[in-house]
Amino acid sequence: MPGVMHYSLETYRKNARLILLFSLSFLIAFAIPILAAFPTFNDAGAILIRTSSLFYFNLTPLSASVIIIASIFSLLFLSFAIVSINVIVKHSRMHVRVSAEVLKGIEKYTGRIFAVLGLFMLAIFASEILTYGIKPVGLITAIVGLALTPFVFYAPASIVMEDSRIGRAMKRSAKFFASGFGYFLIWLAMAIAATILINLLFITAVPSFSEYLSIIVNSILVMPFLIVFQSEAYLKKFPMMRR
Repeated sequence: MPGVMHYSLETYRKNARLILLFSLSFLIAFAIPILAAFPTFNDAGAILIRTSSLFYFNLTPLSASVIIIASIFSLLFLSFAIVSINVIVKHSRMHVRVSAEVLKGIEKYTGRIFAVLGLFMLAIFASEILTYGIKPVGLITAIVGLALTPFVFYAPASIVMEDSRIGRAMKRSAKFFASGFGYFLIWLAMAIAATILINLLFITAVPSFSEYLSIIVNSILVMPFLIVFQSEAYLKKFPMMRR
């Protein structure tokens, strides 16, 4: 466990400028739902969509098209950022130049991760729609999300590190999620702690802008480090990386 944290901090420190540059994609991905007038709310430093509100959201063909197109672009920017940071981790550990790989494989990897995240979002959305009106509200959707998490959590790392196709990446993700469950718990603890501390800081210092400042900091600092840690943890499955 300490090895993963050590390499995560080293990778983040050595590639801070490059990671910061690609992290702007996270910010764009989270800003798109706001600009597209989604039924959203801010919580825990993130933009969340009120899925159930879509039933009352007076949708027209035009507004529905805007939401769909905006969702696609938001997911593309999110996928691009995840791919970029995974590529940085991969080549930082293998001591190879990043630029050539980014130009060569980023489109392919982004497409695959986009598909994985898209399938996950569609499953969540479908469960929300199909169980609408069933109480307790959101319970079945939460169960579906938890059940799918092992198949999605390490899939981006598998796609970039092993050039896995979508189905194989999801299977490998679930397998490593089970064998390295402790890494996920550490990741989750860091995510919760960072979110709470950042929210408390901004609520105390600048309450009027705390929600949006939290989103900015989480997008360009916290989330990139969590992706780095996630990737470094996945590399532990390879014997040559266990050092």
